[in-house]
Amino acid sequence: MPSVDDYRIVTDDPALQRAGLFVAEGRLVVERLLEDARYRIHSVLVTSTAAAAMGGTLRTRADVPVIVSDLEAIRSVTGFNFHRGCLALAYRHETEIPLDELAVHPRILAIEGVGNPDNIGGLFRSALALAVGAVLLDSTAADPLYRKATRTSMAATLRVPYSREADLPAALSRLRTRGYRIVALTPDCSATALDEVQLDSRVRLVLVAGSETAGLTAPAFAQSDLLVRIPVDPRADSLNVVAAASIAMHALRLR
Repeated sequence: MPSVDDYRIVTDDPALQRAGLFVAEGRLVVERLLEDARYRIHSVLVTSTAAAAMGGTLRTRADVPVIVSDLEAIRSVTGFNFHRGCLALAYRHETEIPLDELAVHPRILAIEGVGNPDNIGGLFRSALALAVGAVLLDSTAADPLYRKATRTSMAATLRVPYSREADLPAALSRLRTRGYRIVALTPDCSATALDEVQLDSRVRLVLVAGSETAGLTAPAFAQSDLLVRIPVDPRADSLNVVAAASIAMHALRLR
C-alpha cells in the first residue's frame, strides 16, 4: 500500500529513474495527470486543504491511492519547501514512442542540446499551445518528466508525445524521407528572415531549435532544408530558446 514514505525520493532524480517513476507537483499538474490518464499513477499525496479543493477530480479516479497528510509531515519526508499542497508519483512509460508514430503530426519540434529543464518545460508548453503535435529530443536534452520541467510546462510534457533519439540528425533525415521539410532556427545573419519565409502552411514541417550557447550542431544544419532567423534589435545578442521557438512555431503554424 502506498505511503508518505514513498515520497522520500522525490528530490532524488536517479532514484526516481531507477524506480521508473516521475513526480508531478502542484494541483493543476496533478489534476491534468489524473484527467488525461496517459500515465499509470502510483499515488497522490495531498494536504487536507488540497484534497478538498481537488475532490471532484480525485473522485473520478477512485483507482488512484490518495494519501492525506499534514504539511509539516510532507515537508519532513520530501525534504523541500512544499507549498503547493499536492504531489503525485506516476510510472514512466517503459519504452519511448517510436519515431514513426510521431510522423503522423504535421508539425514537430526537434530540440538539440537544451539541458535546462525550465527551457524544456517552456518549449513543451508553447508546443501544446501552438498546435505542434510532437517533440523530438536529442540525447543531451533535459528530461521532460523532471519535476521542474513538468511544472514549468503546466503539464504539457505529460500531454505532448515525444521521443528521444540518440542520433538526432539521422532522425531528421528519416523524417525528410517521409516528406517533412526541416527548418532550423539560427541567429546567423545569412539565414532567411522568418517574416520572409515563403512556405505553403500545409507542408509538413520539423522546426529544429538548439541551445542558446552552442546552437545547432553542423550535422543538424546539414539535414535542414531552410535556415531561419528572427530579426532582433542589434543591441540584443539573441532570444531565449523558448521565445525564439515560440515565435517560429506561431509563424509556421498549420493553417
